[in-house]
Amino acid sequence: MTYQTTEKQIASGIEEQASKSQWRDWKWQVRHCIRDVETFERLLGIELDSAEQNAFRETVARFPMAVTPYYLSLIDVENLATDPIFRQGFPSHYELDVLPSDMADPLHEDHDSPAPCVTHRYPDRVLLLVSNTCAMYCRHCTRKRRVGDRDSIPDKATIAQGIDYIRRTPQIRDVLLSGGDPFLLSDDYLDWILTELRGIEHVEVIRIGTRTPVVLPCRITDDLVTMLKKHHPLWINTHFNHPKEITDSSEKALAKLADAGIPLGNQSVLLAGVNDCPRIMRVLVQKLVAIRVRPYYLYQCDLSEGLSHFRTPVGKGIEILESLIGHTSGFCVPTYVIDAPGGGGKIPVMPNYLISWSTNKVVLRNYEGVITTYREPDSYEPTFCDRNCEACDLHLDLTGACERDLLGVEMLLSDHEDTISLVPQGNERHERRDD
Repeated sequence: MTYQTTEKQIASGIEEQASKSQWRDWKWQVRHCIRDVETFERLLGIELDSAEQNAFRETVARFPMAVTPYYLSLIDVENLATDPIFRQGFPSHYELDVLPSDMADPLHEDHDSPAPCVTHRYPDRVLLLVSNTCAMYCRHCTRKRRVGDRDSIPDKATIAQGIDYIRRTPQIRDVLLSGGDPFLLSDDYLDWILTELRGIEHVEVIRIGTRTPVVLPCRITDDLVTMLKKHHPLWINTHFNHPKEITDSSEKALAKLADAGIPLGNQSVLLAGVNDCPRIMRVLVQKLVAIRVRPYYLYQCDLSEGLSHFRTPVGKGIEILESLIGHTSGFCVPTYVIDAPGGGGKIPVMPNYLISWSTNKVVLRNYEGVITTYREPDSYEPTFCDRNCEACDLHLDLTGACERDLLGVEMLLSDHEDTISLVPQGNERHERRDD
């Protein structure tokens, strides 16, 4: 980690004789998180006016603040109001503007929790919430309802109940560890969780979501990486929102993980005043790919309480996608998604490249606006699927495949299903039929 002038200023402001080794100690960083306006001003050598100070304190009283000294050191004090680091880490009085459309739990994670620490929304994968602690409280957090209320680590007995649910549910093949931040656990505790999950035969993939490479890169220690290597296949997604967050320290942390054979992805949130710019997002995704991190998702900002000032129109996200598709490498382009309110899951929202179609042709446009046609096959004989896999004439090795019920549009497209429409509950026309 580069020990810059700003870092020295902040470190000595925290402890007069603070050393480089202390600055690079992730536990020291967490112990000295900045949580009040007075410390913030003192460490950066600035002074807010009284109105800003009062608004700051009022916001923190409802939505607490915690920023690592490392992340604080990235702030441009000469351009505080527009600095993307400041906007993501420090409270704004706009957070107190809770709109009628805002929700404490917009994704209904608590409703979709069949066991402690578990959210089971999709058929073959679950979210396992293993920590209620973060290195930093991001101002745009979708779990804002939990921030500061339960800074704790669930005990083994509680997490074991969640793991037992996974063990008893054989359709689960993919487990995502989240929180809080799983990397705020000790190496030994995280090792225990991963070992328990690896012992479940039907769990094929384990993923970890963490923002420590962004706000606490010194957490990615050699000991942590050595432990993680025992549990392949393991995937890690992190959360860079702006190119300014990619520092020498974060690059070194990510290199350790990539060199350990762990595939890395990134999930950005589209934030007004932070990254709602095609140029910024193009630089971000290209820099990520250059350090072996695949842009995975670009999230529309959720309807959590107090986030209205961060939300952009969906059209802004489409504009950004238009600036990426065809203009940079395909693997630089994230999937733009809206995590549906009410627990509907991630819905991809992409530019429309299919203009029209007929029996024999489809009409398409490319990123330049060129309109072209694709000729459909003159004679296509589809394989009729009656779900009798043993008699299927396709040469497919279905070893390990499992039968499952079809849902949604997939069910309507299926040959063997008689369902012809999906009708919302409470449809008045259908209720009249039942009378």
